[in-house]
Amino acid sequence: MSRSNGRKDVRTKKNSIANPVVPYLLPPGWLWARFGDVTINRDGERIPVEKSVRQGRHGIYDYYGASGVIDKIDAYLFDKPLLLIGEDGANLINRSTPVAFIATGKYWVNNHAHVLDSVSVECLQYLEIFVNAVDLRPYITGTAQPKMNQAKMNSMLVALAPEEEQKRIVRKVNELMGLCDELEARQQAKRESRVRLNTAILAPLNNAASLTTEEFAQATTCLADNFDTLYDSIDTVRKLRSTILQLAVQGKLVRRRNENKPENGSRVSDYVRVLNGYAFKSEWFVSYGIRLLRNTNIGHGSIHWREVACINKDRANEFAKFALDDGDIVISLDRPLISTGLKVARISKKDVPSLLLQRVGKVQLKNNELDTDYFFMWLNSPAFVDAIDPGRSNGVPHISSKSIEAIPFAPPLLTEQKRIVAKVNQLLSLCDDLETKLRQAEADSEKLMNAAVKHVLDSVRNVSNTAEEVFA
Repeated sequence: MSRSNGRKDVRTKKNSIANPVVPYLLPPGWLWARFGDVTINRDGERIPVEKSVRQGRHGIYDYYGASGVIDKIDAYLFDKPLLLIGEDGANLINRSTPVAFIATGKYWVNNHAHVLDSVSVECLQYLEIFVNAVDLRPYITGTAQPKMNQAKMNSMLVALAPEEEQKRIVRKVNELMGLCDELEARQQAKRESRVRLNTAILAPLNNAASLTTEEFAQATTCLADNFDTLYDSIDTVRKLRSTILQLAVQGKLVRRRNENKPENGSRVSDYVRVLNGYAFKSEWFVSYGIRLLRNTNIGHGSIHWREVACINKDRANEFAKFALDDGDIVISLDRPLISTGLKVARISKKDVPSLLLQRVGKVQLKNNELDTDYFFMWLNSPAFVDAIDPGRSNGVPHISSKSIEAIPFAPPLLTEQKRIVAKVNQLLSLCDDLETKLRQAEADSEKLMNAAVKHVLDSVRNVSNTAEEVFA
């Protein structure tokens, strides 16, 4: 095939591979070719435009990068359907989006996507399907920044079908992809419907304190009747966890043996003090030493040390007041998101020795009237998050320990707290089991799908091998 726009059959090229080492045998009429022999490369026409420059050139034309449209621009380089293939980036390995895609209309392409033409749009569509289906790792260089340069791409082996067969394959793939899109849309609609139903059923339970005994009974019955329908996804189980905590702090999970007896106007400060971390100077930081617990180290219920700041042991001894102990409750003083709540966790033995850095608070009990497990549960409940002022103080996106201490807080008697904690632990354990089963079901479904795809591919290859034997 000459490097022109002529419509020659790319399969008639004389220097097609004679005896290649190929992945599998092909049906009669098919042949193996090199990618560079069946395409016209137009990479030389690409022009990258920096983002800062594009901001002043915003327009109506699509601006393509390695994984598709990334911006709009005021001019275009190409005005015909062409095949674009990502040249670099992690997507070449993880395939989170298609590596190859057809660009249409008038558009611009930067230097992160190869630009290919061929004898027809149908041939480009066939090559798009092929590239997105095959393993590209043999043609990729680099690990930190994967790249498929032009030479590597051109050396790719392509299983080339006859022209009419290419068209039939493209039609069939488009038909099947359409069915997949329809199925995905139905699944998404089902998920959204389930989330709406879950929200509607849990709404009265999240405000159970205002319900009558009869209304509360109706709400719990509705939840029980729809349990199997609602809780077949991890997302809805997480919302159930939140409702369990809310019911717990409203005193709705166990039958009360004692009435609450706090004084009128009781607040968090009557039971605990929230100690602020110290603003250790950055010039004190060392590579190894006593770790400093920062707000970035606190997750929702867990501590992680992916980012570590340390000071040496001698200096740490001067700040024993800020030392953390096994079992301590710590709070990130970043303003919480409505969807996730405040980041609260407990220190374990593996987290010490460590010191409290600024913008992190540590809970210190003032008396023996509060169970720490109950208070930790309350901090993770919607009741606590809803009590935090949603505004920002002077534009600063964090909260203060004083604002936490000022929140109204009326716990039941200590014995009641312990009974509530025991019931919550029991229910959350059931949620853990449910999540484990759902994850296993997802894994089993993926394995089943992979096995089905492998079976189809093996069947195709067996047919190809049989055909080759018949026509040998």
